[in-house]
Amino acid sequence: MIISMKRGATPEQIDHVKELIEEFGYRVHESRGSERVVFGAIGDERGKERLTCLEAQPGVEKVIPILAPYKLASRETKPESTIIDLGLGVKVGNRKLLVIAGPCAVESQEQIMTVAKALKDSGAQMLRGGAFKPRTSPYAFQGLKDDGLVLLAQAKEQYGLPVITEVMDIASIEVISEYADCLQVGARNIQNFQLLKQVGKTNKPVLLKRGMSTTIEEFLMSAEYVLASGNSNVILCERGIRTFETATRNTLDISAVPVLKERTHLPVVVDPSHGTGHARYVAPMAFAAIAAGADGLMIEVHPKPEEALSDGPQSLRPHEFKDLMEGIRRVAIAVNRDV
Repeated sequence: MIISMKRGATPEQIDHVKELIEEFGYRVHESRGSERVVFGAIGDERGKERLTCLEAQPGVEKVIPILAPYKLASRETKPESTIIDLGLGVKVGNRKLLVIAGPCAVESQEQIMTVAKALKDSGAQMLRGGAFKPRTSPYAFQGLKDDGLVLLAQAKEQYGLPVITEVMDIASIEVISEYADCLQVGARNIQNFQLLKQVGKTNKPVLLKRGMSTTIEEFLMSAEYVLASGNSNVILCERGIRTFETATRNTLDISAVPVLKERTHLPVVVDPSHGTGHARYVAPMAFAAIAAGADGLMIEVHPKPEEALSDGPQSLRPHEFKDLMEGIRRVAIAVNRDV
C-alpha cells in the first residue's frame, strides 16, 4: 500500500503515520519529493484493511493499493526517478548519460591499463572488467580472480574511473566489494535469489543484467529482492534475450527500455555488445538505446579483439570506441541528454 501525505503535512503528522505503519507490522519505505512525503508499506497484504484506515489520520491525503507485485521497484511507490552515486563524481539516472566500458575479462596489466587510458581519453565515465568469469564451457577462460581485482583497482587509481565487476557467488561478495564501486549480477544469476539477497545487504550499487529468458516482470522481481534486503541502489541492464533469431548473439530488446522507464524508478542501461554479439552492430544499437530513453550504455572495448580471451567478436578497438563516443554525443544532444 502507498500512503501519500498531504502537501504541507507537519513533521509530527508524518512521524505519527510512519509509527502507525510500523505498529501494524509493516516495513516502511519513505520517499520524500519536492512537495510531499509518500510511504510504501511493505509486508503481508492480508492486513491492508488496517492501512486503509490511515486515511482518517491528520495529514494523510490518500491510501492507494500497490498493484504491481514489485512493490519497492514500482513507480507507484516512488514516482521520482532514482539517481545513484557510483563514486568519483559519477552518477546514473540523471540527465547525464552514463557510459560504462571495458573488456569482458581482465587479462593482464597492459591490457587493462591500455583500455582504461583509452576510455578516459574518449570520455567514458566507468570501467568494466570481469575478474571472475561465468562461462558456458568449463574449459573456457574463467578470469584472473583476485589478481584481476587488483589490476582493476590499479586502473581506477591511475585514471580516476570507478569500477564495476561481476559477482558470481555469495562467497566472493566480500572481497569484490573491497575493490569494486558497483557489483554486477550477470544474466545467469538474475534469479539466484540467495545471491540477490546478499548483495542487497551491501552498501554497494548493484547492476542487474536481464536473463536470457527473463520477462520484464521477472526482471523487476529480481530487483525487488535486492531492494527488499535494504539496498536501494539498483541499476537495470537490458542485454538481449534469447529468441529464435540466429543472426545476432541475442535479440536486444530495445522496447524494454520505455517499458521499464514507465514501470520503475530505477535507472536503465543497455548493453549492445552482448545484445548483438557483433562489433559492427554495437553503434546503431547504442544510438537506438539512447533514443529509447536509456540512462546509460555498457560497451565492451579491447585493444586487440582478435586476441581476446572472452567475447572478442563483440569488442570495439579503442579508436572505434572513440568514434562511437562522438556519435553518442550527437544522439544524446538530440534527445536532450548530456554525456
